[in-house]
Amino acid sequence: MSRTRAGLLDGAARAFAEHGLRGSTMQSVAAEAGVAKGTLYNYFRTKDDVARALLAAEADRLAAVAAALPLDQALTLLADELGTHPVLRRLAESEPDLLAGLLLPDAGRWAELTASLARVLAVDDDAAELAGRWLLGVVLQPGRTTQRRRQAAALAAALRPAGLTPGADRG
Repeated sequence: MSRTRAGLLDGAARAFAEHGLRGSTMQSVAAEAGVAKGTLYNYFRTKDDVARALLAAEADRLAAVAAALPLDQALTLLADELGTHPVLRRLAESEPDLLAGLLLPDAGRWAELTASLARVLAVDDDAAELAGRWLLGVVLQPGRTTQRRRQAAALAAALRPAGLTPGADRG
């Protein structure tokens, strides 16, 4: 990703966390990124395009970090990141209908997401489906950090193939 595009997405994250998606404008995103609005339009046609690109970049970032961790640590990381993400928290508080729309992909997109989760967590499709549904719940109702971490450990234990020790099933 180019440095300019990454800076635009960082600005978008700040704008969306502060004003929500509906309260943000292309001008406020550009201002947060420290660029002219025209520069933003060189990369994105609409605010929805910015939001989609931000979500995709965040998903890629989380997948890269989680893939290098043992299953229990990967689930903990994902839950903590999703449960405390400033944009997701802002949307949950001020625009829950918009958040629900973002979180409820069609069947094809859900299949892509769970397939990606299966690769990242090195689990089978059913385990990825279960983990995905739990993580979706974390976004909607994050709970306390200690609670998320206990649940991540319990879920990892349930998903871990029999006979493998913690961390042995991961790089």
